[in-house]
Amino acid sequence: MSTLETKKTTKTVVKSGITFGTCLAMVISYTTWHSVGWAIFHGLLSWVYVIYFILRY
Repeated sequence: MSTLETKKTTKTVVKSGITFGTCLAMVISYTTWHSVGWAIFHGLLSWVYVIYFILRY
């Protein structure tokens, strides 16, 4: 695989995947509240929820 193909594949995965902040927010939310609905909502908030959780708890 050439370097150009590798860069293109990496960009595609990053654009279509979820961010680390979203994943972290969802995991924190689910382990705290045990609710898939809240986990999805907090995943949409991403880093905002992670920072809130760190400051609050």
